[in-house]
Amino acid sequence: MTAAENICYTLINIPSEAEPPSEITLKNDLEKGDIKTKTEALKKVIVMILSGERLPGLLMTIIRFVLPLQDHTIKKLLLIFWEIVPKTTQDGKLLQEMILVCDAYRKDLQHPNEFIRGSTLRFLCKLKESELLEPLMPAIRTCLEHRHSYVRRNAVLAIYTIFRNFEHLIPDAPELIHDFLVNEKDASCKRNAFMMLIHADQDRALDYLSTCIDQVHTFGDILQLVIVELIYKAAAQCYIELIIKESDNNVKLIVLDRLIDLKEHPNHEKILQELVMDILRVLSTPDLEVRRKTLQLALDLVSTRNVEELVVVLKKEVIKTNNVTDHEDTDKYRQLLVRTLHSCSVRFPDIAASIIPVLMEFLSDSNEAAAADVLVFVREAIQRFDHLRPLVIETLLEVFHSIKGVKIQRGALWILGEYCSSQEDIQSVMTEIRRSLGEIPIVETELKKAAGELKPEEEIMLTPAPKLVTEMGTYVTQSALSSTHLVKKEEERPPLRAFLLDGDFFVGASLATTLTKLALRYITLVDSDHKKNVFLAEAMLIMSSVLHLGRSGLPKKAISEDDVDRISVCLKVLSELLPFLTDIFNTECRHSLSQMLTARQEEEKRSQKKNLEKHVSVQADDPVSFDQLLARSDNTSKEDLFQQSLLAAVGCVQKNEATDPLASSKLNKVTQLTGFSDPVYAEAYIHVNQYDIVLDVLIVNQTADTLQNCTLELATLGDLKLVEKPSPLTLAPYDFANIKANVKVASTENGIIFGNIVYDVTGAASDRNCVVLNDIHIDIMDYIQPASCSDAEFRQMWAEFEWENKVTVNTNISDLMEYLKHVLKSTNMKSLTPEKALVGDCGFMAANLYARSIFGEDALANVSIEKPVGQSPDVSVSGHIRIRAKSQGMALSMGDKINMSQKKVAA
Repeated sequence: MTAAENICYTLINIPSEAEPPSEITLKNDLEKGDIKTKTEALKKVIVMILSGERLPGLLMTIIRFVLPLQDHTIKKLLLIFWEIVPKTTQDGKLLQEMILVCDAYRKDLQHPNEFIRGSTLRFLCKLKESELLEPLMPAIRTCLEHRHSYVRRNAVLAIYTIFRNFEHLIPDAPELIHDFLVNEKDASCKRNAFMMLIHADQDRALDYLSTCIDQVHTFGDILQLVIVELIYKAAAQCYIELIIKESDNNVKLIVLDRLIDLKEHPNHEKILQELVMDILRVLSTPDLEVRRKTLQLALDLVSTRNVEELVVVLKKEVIKTNNVTDHEDTDKYRQLLVRTLHSCSVRFPDIAASIIPVLMEFLSDSNEAAAADVLVFVREAIQRFDHLRPLVIETLLEVFHSIKGVKIQRGALWILGEYCSSQEDIQSVMTEIRRSLGEIPIVETELKKAAGELKPEEEIMLTPAPKLVTEMGTYVTQSALSSTHLVKKEEERPPLRAFLLDGDFFVGASLATTLTKLALRYITLVDSDHKKNVFLAEAMLIMSSVLHLGRSGLPKKAISEDDVDRISVCLKVLSELLPFLTDIFNTECRHSLSQMLTARQEEEKRSQKKNLEKHVSVQADDPVSFDQLLARSDNTSKEDLFQQSLLAAVGCVQKNEATDPLASSKLNKVTQLTGFSDPVYAEAYIHVNQYDIVLDVLIVNQTADTLQNCTLELATLGDLKLVEKPSPLTLAPYDFANIKANVKVASTENGIIFGNIVYDVTGAASDRNCVVLNDIHIDIMDYIQPASCSDAEFRQMWAEFEWENKVTVNTNISDLMEYLKHVLKSTNMKSLTPEKALVGDCGFMAANLYARSIFGEDALANVSIEKPVGQSPDVSVSGHIRIRAKSQGMALSMGDKINMSQKKVAA
């Protein structure tokens, strides 16, 4: 490593000079010059070392003639010099001269001037050589007792850095700093000491905080901020422990959402980044939704410091899924792991090489979805990272023969055909293709096997012929030759041959394209005409054999005309070898992939930019609030008196919905349960949490009688469950009381809560009185959240979900895009169709929408709407919306919501 590549913690502005001075000139200035001359010479030495010069001859000169000087500027420059100068020999051993430097800094640590002591301690934080630090440890400890706070706080930083890098030099550092913190009075020293305990020994930090918790409000701001950091860190750790220990998945999801909310704040995000490995412990939970949120949170928090540890944990989780086959969510969890590793490798390319071998094993997995995700990752990795192409091709060739899925086989063939560029790789691919096809020509070989002319050696051996007795009492002998032959033939068919005989000739078309690319590339690499002709002939033989097989009637399905055309074109390309066709096969395919990946990357950047824009807390043109104009109200919230006065003067006083208890958003959630003329008036404030509903019911006795055993009786319709029955109470005349009832929600569908209030009147001989309550309708939108999924996942779920609800568009909106936005806003769904595909005015629009409930239920929708071009602009949009869901309740509830909110309400 050159000096220019060494770590430097100081930013130095290097002036542009015509020519650097010679080493002899610098040596003379350092030896015989005055203080000013030596200062300038030392600056030039520092600049030259930063430029890559080693200057070993000046080391002893500086030690002899510059190091003993007491000038403060010289000492400050020497700190920079010793920071950047090479301190070891070529074989890594410490230079002998550094012993003299070490002794000089031991003296500086005992210097009477506090600035020299403090600066030296700051310099020691940057040293990475334990041999230099070891003799200085007693002097560093002594600095903790110095009279000046500048020395003490830098001594704490030095001890913290040394403990973090070389724990063996000061193993009792946490105990030492804890004792220092207890007796320290200076705020800056206490802040540094407490910060060290947070990172080095959190238990000691909590112990100290518990002893002075009542005095925190009297501490300085800098110490309070560090205490807040500890509180956030402890809170995050408590959340994580709660997720791991709590058995209820609903609680796990709620706490995970709290962690996600913490992450949205920049200051808290830094704390959570240190806890990524603790967060990954939540993956031990078997619930898929908990795992999905955990992986997404970890992916958002990961950085270059902990990405390698994250990848190690994820690889272990991937290996665990190989041994678990009985759980229904294992395949989906494997997909999540693959996608997370994919995202990590795209963000941090350096770790892609360690991920690829692990993931490539999944190409032979029976779960085609996970294998497809791996293939997408491999395709992107081999396109983006040129240095990984040999590794990917080598690993892909190793697993090619064991690939079980036909879609994965097609993708693997495309990658091999597109990126094999050396002669050896191309020949290896051709060998694997021949191995996967078996003996060719295929038709003749299969006919011979069917006729019994061609039998493998093991198939000729017959199983013992058992003797059977018929109903007539005669003996018959059954031969197992035919059945054994058929079974073994199926088992021993190579993968590609089996796909073709099953009638899947799309893989045959892919094979033809791959062979064409390989052949066109091979003939440019080989000089021998004989080798060129042999390779071309073999490729064309394979293609013609696939064509012949498709038309022979042997496969279960005949070859399609599209596949025939594709294979015929490939044969024509190899027979004519036209330059422009060669260019299409060799360059245009890869260019198209590059454009697709670039477009996807730009789309991701745009979405990330939108997310960042949402979190802007202060705009550049926002007014500046002055503390002198801010008065504390009774609830300790701050109000800008100047702004309030200005609004009052112009008659625009507005209420703050966040602090006003009568805000309209809260009043909207109050439901009247009885009439004003009923003897008992009741209304309920409905507070919807994620997994339960809290009803805060106000009951008012409007009579002059005392009501005894006044009971709120509730019942539910749908997937709602009353947690506990409210207790009866007694109401005095014209008295009121609040009753709270909890209702647990089990799934996403519209629910109804109904019931009555029963009571006895004191002194009355009649039966119990009853007041029937109005129904409370629970809105499905409280549980629906926008979500994203890939096109392949959407199509798969669309095919799997059996409940469909078709809603006819009936709206007063006349613009297609406006109607789509209105539906998205009303249903909390997200459009999966790219925005580019929705722009323009063609009179027709089709979009796929997706949402997910907090219970993990998926809701899909396809919007097909039109507005004929040429008609009046006021003509309303027409069409249909098809909704699909796994459960009937979800499909019906989403359809009802769309029907109710289709028409736009006039402002």
